[in-house]
Amino acid sequence: MQTTDTIPRSDQNRALALSTIAFTACFAVWTIFSIIGVAIKAELGLNDTQFGLLVATPILTGSLTRLFLGVWAEKYGGRLVFTAQMLLTAVATWSLTWASTYPMYLLAALGVGLAGGSFIIGVAYVSRWYDAGHQGTALGIFGAGNVGAAVTKFIAPFVMVAYGWQGVAHVWAIGLALMGIGFFIFAKDDPELVARRKSGVKAPSLAQQFAPLANLQVWRFSMYYFFVFGAFVALALWMPHYLIDVYGVDVKTAGMAAASFSLSASLFRAYGGHLSDKFGARAVMYWTFGFSMLFLFMLSYPPTDYIIAGKEGPIAFSTSMGFWPFIAVLFALGFFMSLGKAAVFKHIPVYYPHHVGAVGGLVGMIGGLGGFILPIAFGALLDLTGIYTSCFALLFGLVAIALGWMHLSIRAMERKAHGEVLDSLPQLPEMQEVHHPERTAMPRVLDDWQPENAQFWNDKGRAIARRNLWISIPALLLAFSVWMVWSVVVARLPAIGFDFKPGQLFWLAALPGLSGATLRIFYSFMVPIFGGRLWTTLSTASLLLPAMGIGYAVQNPETPYLIFLVLALLCGFGGGNFASSMANIGYFFPKAEKGNALALNAGLGNLGVSVMQFLVPIVITAGVFGALGGQPQTMSAGGELWMQNAGFVWVPFILAATIAAWLGMNDIADARASFADQSVIFGRRHNWLMCILYTGTFGSFIGYSAGFPLLTKLAFPEINALNYVFLGPLVGALSRAATGWISDRFGGGRVTFWTFAVMIVATFGVIFFLGVGSFIGFFACFMALFFLTGVGNASTFQMIPVIMGREVPRLMPHLGLEERKRQIAMESGAITAFTSAIAAYGAFFIPKAYGTSIAMTGSAVGALWGFLIFYAICVVITWAVYTRPGGLLHEIEHGRVPQGAAAQAAH
Repeated sequence: MQTTDTIPRSDQNRALALSTIAFTACFAVWTIFSIIGVAIKAELGLNDTQFGLLVATPILTGSLTRLFLGVWAEKYGGRLVFTAQMLLTAVATWSLTWASTYPMYLLAALGVGLAGGSFIIGVAYVSRWYDAGHQGTALGIFGAGNVGAAVTKFIAPFVMVAYGWQGVAHVWAIGLALMGIGFFIFAKDDPELVARRKSGVKAPSLAQQFAPLANLQVWRFSMYYFFVFGAFVALALWMPHYLIDVYGVDVKTAGMAAASFSLSASLFRAYGGHLSDKFGARAVMYWTFGFSMLFLFMLSYPPTDYIIAGKEGPIAFSTSMGFWPFIAVLFALGFFMSLGKAAVFKHIPVYYPHHVGAVGGLVGMIGGLGGFILPIAFGALLDLTGIYTSCFALLFGLVAIALGWMHLSIRAMERKAHGEVLDSLPQLPEMQEVHHPERTAMPRVLDDWQPENAQFWNDKGRAIARRNLWISIPALLLAFSVWMVWSVVVARLPAIGFDFKPGQLFWLAALPGLSGATLRIFYSFMVPIFGGRLWTTLSTASLLLPAMGIGYAVQNPETPYLIFLVLALLCGFGGGNFASSMANIGYFFPKAEKGNALALNAGLGNLGVSVMQFLVPIVITAGVFGALGGQPQTMSAGGELWMQNAGFVWVPFILAATIAAWLGMNDIADARASFADQSVIFGRRHNWLMCILYTGTFGSFIGYSAGFPLLTKLAFPEINALNYVFLGPLVGALSRAATGWISDRFGGGRVTFWTFAVMIVATFGVIFFLGVGSFIGFFACFMALFFLTGVGNASTFQMIPVIMGREVPRLMPHLGLEERKRQIAMESGAITAFTSAIAAYGAFFIPKAYGTSIAMTGSAVGALWGFLIFYAICVVITWAVYTRPGGLLHEIEHGRVPQGAAAQAAH
């Protein structure tokens, strides 16, 4: 008999892919009334309650049929039932165009609702292809087919404008029919059905399949799904109508905006399945309900005017949420609802592995009924109260009940099953069949950390290291965003009334680099002293000072220049974070994976510069934070800017990253060292040589990132530079993250040598095209420079542990094997951090070099010639010390070192 352990991976992928695509198509049809319903409402003159009933009717059929379709899928196989369901739904969808009265539309909508039953068919079908430890991820990926709602909202408005709502119905019906035929041809019968047919065993009876429905737990799961899925469907249907009425947008804009909610509430379902497999479905449900309550409270608070008796007279203000903040909060709500949908269905195959169809059918039915009942309730509440946000108030109450029921049930079960001692366990009992508690335990201090031990690394080391890495990356990304935010802000200050000279603006762009580089020197040694977890938390939280300070300072053109200088210096907190972040992550990974981990941390962290240069020009054009964010500034050329958003936009993300670092990161006991222990690197010749080389790569990257916007604006005033400059840091960051393997393959020294050689050519190209006034050539050469700096950033960091792997045994031969490993790791981490500190001065010197060159000669060409000469010096150092025959790295990078020595030197 074939089991999930023997099923070919190709068959699993085939079943999952076909089911996900089919479910996406079905979901697109199931929510078709969210778009065409608006046109039908206008055509028939329906009120809000009638409209709510119309869009909810397909949800009723899809919900009720889930119970029976799940049982039939268990009995006859998902391949046959899925195909029949899609073909019947396609016929019903086509028949919509034959209706002419409201009752006829309701009747046709009942048939369209068959599309919703596809979910439980897919759950029963997909779950049979995977073992319990992978069902959460598989079902999460399948459930992401909810994105079909977004497909409808993205595409249907345009089809409807071109061909009318009848055209939408025809296109969707044809597409679903073709999908049904394709599924029947390419899908295979699930292994359990095949085995049952071979053995002649009869399918379980209806009584056997429905037996678990007597358990209260099943109905509790149904309550969860009533919110996470039912409310999702209800909001997906209701939002276009809500946005049109509340914000006055057209149907296309409403459809696109509502689709963002559908996307977040669908695509992340796959991630929810992964989290449920890893941390337990119950933990994910707590996250879902907790954050949903927060977001629903924000959405449910109606716009209100307040008048406060102040000292100088009445102070009037109002609370209202703008269009884009509304969409952002709705997107966040959808994210957590998508996690919850995956978590609910992670419970079912674990608790009821032989009754997935029946139990999943009931849970899916109740959840689907939420999509039917809630839109009707939304319409009735709106008619009754006249308050548009009443729909969110209803959902707030619903999720509060679900959270309370879940928590009380869990506590009662824990005490009954295991007693009070269970409170101290890191893993709740429900998921212990799938997850061993040690896999998700998160001790704050790792007393025994052996990344070079293969068994330790595979059993639990890799998971802990990666968790710390993926928490570190967004924190570092935010640090780079805040560090370099002045590169965009300074280019806009004159437009909103700040009378600063070009030299003053270049100082503002350069000072964050100066303070950031200086702080890096100190930050380099903080992780071994304070621990990575505490220091990452504190250093991330420190970013709130410049972010909030900028938000307030730019609102008044009378703000003294001295205040801006102080804020520019405070932005250096973000620059300093890089040194400590890289040193911290380096301790977690073995030599064989250290280079890639550092490349990911640094490369994706560097991406913060590009994210900032892309995001800030967008957010400063709208009142994202409403009254809380302050009034817009009037531009001298006309129009308005909310320049304060350049600082305020980072605040919520910084808070989230700070909390994540404190709760999710670890300290490594063996990584503790005093400043005196680390100061040995100041006597290492290669520490200073690598400072020069890394200044040529990272110093160039960060310096060009800081000065590129203003340089481009001054050299090519006719070009809107802010639309393009984010591409440079983006290219540099991605090339760093993606090219680490080149250094692993050919050696960091050789890659560094050729990188500097080509940077000389690219710099000459910038000089040439700047002289002839060609923006395209200038921009292309700068993009090449950014790309090369990313490659060089990865290659120089790859060199450091290899160099110290050769030097420490030579300089300290008295050390034992374990002491030698610890010393190599400590010195490599300290040198990595210290070189990053010195190189960061590029963020100061490059913009200042531009300013000085322009002031002295009227052009930045003089500064560029200086950079070219510096790259030539780096080429000579790299060749003479490291890559020439006889150089320190030549034999290693050409594979001529004996195996033992090479292994010892490898990073």
